[in-house]
Amino acid sequence: MKAPIELRPRQEEVSGFRQRILVAAGVVAVAFLLLLIRLGYIQIYRYAYYHTLAENNRITSIPVPPNRGIIMDRNGVVLAHNYSAYSLELTPGKISNLNTTIDQLAQLVEITPANRRNFFKLLAESRNFETLPLRNRLSDQEVARVAANRYRLTGVEVKARLFRQYPHGTLAAHLIGYIGRMNDADIRALQASGQYDNYRGSDHLGKTGIEQSYESLLHGRTGSEIMETDAGGHAVRTLARHEPVAGSDLVLSIDERMQAIAEQAFGEHRGALVAIDPRNGEILALVSHPEFDPNLFVDGIDNTDWDALNNSPDRPLLDRALRGAYPEGSTIKPFMALAGLHYGVRTPQDTIADPGFFSLPGSSHRYRDWAPNGHGMVDMHRSIVVSCDTYYYRLANDLGIDRMHDYLEQFGFGRKTGIDMNGELAGVLPSRAWKAHISRQPWYPGETVICGIGQGYNLTTPLQLAVATATLANGGTVWRPRLVEAIIDPRTGQRIALPPRIANHVDIPPDQLKTIVDAMIDVTRPGGTAARASAGANYLIAAKTGTAQVVGIRQNERYNASRIDAAHRDHAVFIAFAPADAPKIAVAVLVENGGHGGTSAAPIARAVMDYWLLGKLPTPPASLTGNPQDPAHAD
Repeated sequence: MKAPIELRPRQEEVSGFRQRILVAAGVVAVAFLLLLIRLGYIQIYRYAYYHTLAENNRITSIPVPPNRGIIMDRNGVVLAHNYSAYSLELTPGKISNLNTTIDQLAQLVEITPANRRNFFKLLAESRNFETLPLRNRLSDQEVARVAANRYRLTGVEVKARLFRQYPHGTLAAHLIGYIGRMNDADIRALQASGQYDNYRGSDHLGKTGIEQSYESLLHGRTGSEIMETDAGGHAVRTLARHEPVAGSDLVLSIDERMQAIAEQAFGEHRGALVAIDPRNGEILALVSHPEFDPNLFVDGIDNTDWDALNNSPDRPLLDRALRGAYPEGSTIKPFMALAGLHYGVRTPQDTIADPGFFSLPGSSHRYRDWAPNGHGMVDMHRSIVVSCDTYYYRLANDLGIDRMHDYLEQFGFGRKTGIDMNGELAGVLPSRAWKAHISRQPWYPGETVICGIGQGYNLTTPLQLAVATATLANGGTVWRPRLVEAIIDPRTGQRIALPPRIANHVDIPPDQLKTIVDAMIDVTRPGGTAARASAGANYLIAAKTGTAQVVGIRQNERYNASRIDAAHRDHAVFIAFAPADAPKIAVAVLVENGGHGGTSAAPIARAVMDYWLLGKLPTPPASLTGNPQDPAHAD
């Protein structure tokens, strides 16, 4: 019988197995150690980061846009406000076929061709993932129909939004301006200025006028709502809410009733009017006629409406008060007379014989007076009353263009006034240096002569002319014109008045000022160029009429409006302030192609002054419905 086999492993095998066990245990231990270190790194060192990620998956911050501030006139009449309505909006990035979706919606609510055109116009200007309005101001029934079919309309939403409205339509449209949807350029500008975060959830901002210039105040501060969401992204509950701060309300210095009177007084004529309180620079009325309806722009203007406005020969989108550049015409003569007194080249008693023309020494060229046979003997007083061109041809030649420039610049000619609204032009106040800069050509004496009556290179805006007139009215203080009189704090309701600001001061000796003002008062009396427009006024008016030439005429020809195309007829200009002995209002009026200032422009100014000083509601001036051109072509 064999001996039993021993099954005990060899010693070396046992040793090898134990080593493998130890290695495996070491690997497991190292792995667990690495996991423990990683867990500590995530749970302790990177806790804040991963906690934020987790919270972001669970919590969503929804921006809450603020209410835009309202705009009102000095008496509290609302000129721009907000109202709430439902908007039908599409998110193009979520819709495979926009036309098909719009066709489906057209079976539920009315979708006009204009709605379609406007939508695709906005689409071309916007980012693809934005929601864009297809229809605004849905009725409750329309909202219900869309909501009932929401399950089959991917990328379609009905949102309750605040809409901007301008209740007076075209009234003061250029002044108030309008808001519009933000485009890429607006977004880049907001990002560059660091304001983009404050516009989260907003899709409109101010584009022109006060809406644009005071955008930061009107917009307010965006709030937020912190929502807890489930895995599907649906809201579960509100965790916190940070209330938005509404935009500030603005109180303008203009008077809504006077603004309406001025706009109506223009009738079918194009032009501009600016009325200022010479005591503080407040704008009482600012008119550019014709106007446009700013409500057309709020939701995105339709192509048809845009073409009608943009291609109109009347150019209703041009702000003539701030951006219309015109020759001053004879309204420059009171300022020229002051320049003559200032530099000592004239005294009030100096007299010239006016034969009806002026010629430079050694030249046969005649610079004609508006009166073919001249005005006889003319001193400074009479030169303003009858608007004698010959007197100012000679005065300009004696002064020289550079002294004219230096003196007139003090009144604000040739530079921006600093009004609290964007977009104004500086105009042109020529000098030798100015011409050398733009053309590298010398200045000619004949150019000085015609600048003396507000023609030639001279260009000014109605706003500049009004500021200069107000400066004359108050004796030399150049106020910075302003439209916003006060700001109302949305949190406290406190009315914060904006103080007036002085831009410059012109040193006008009282005796020199009296010489000019007395002559301007006589302009409105029998024998003066504005006598008819000032008849019956029971307050004292100081004024000056003007005619701004649009096209030149040959030396031996006389101006005849009936032979000139209406678009090439002279502009009518008029400046005035009243009461002349204690001015409360200064006005500048320009009527394009209106001819004589005393016939076309003065009645508009009279209507505005009658309302401001007497509370009188005028009838439309007869001169604006008849022939605007005075046969004598007087200034």
